[in-house]
Amino acid sequence: MKFRIDVDCTPQEARAFFGLPDVEPMQKAMMAEVQKRMQAAVAEMSPEAVMKTWGPNVMKGFEEMQRAF
Repeated sequence: MKFRIDVDCTPQEARAFFGLPDVEPMQKAMMAEVQKRMQAAVAEMSPEAVMKTWGPNVMKGFEEMQRAF
């Protein structure tokens, strides 16, 4: 024998029914923090910043390759 029960409720109602905590405020705060950090990381990836960071290492690599040949 099979029987099926369809429940029509929102996720918030289901969470409250099962006694689970409402994590929406925490999720919004965490997503805002993630967005802020991602925007800061993108700002640091300007061409000038990338060249200042990678430039000396790239030049060392070229010099070492020239010495090897």
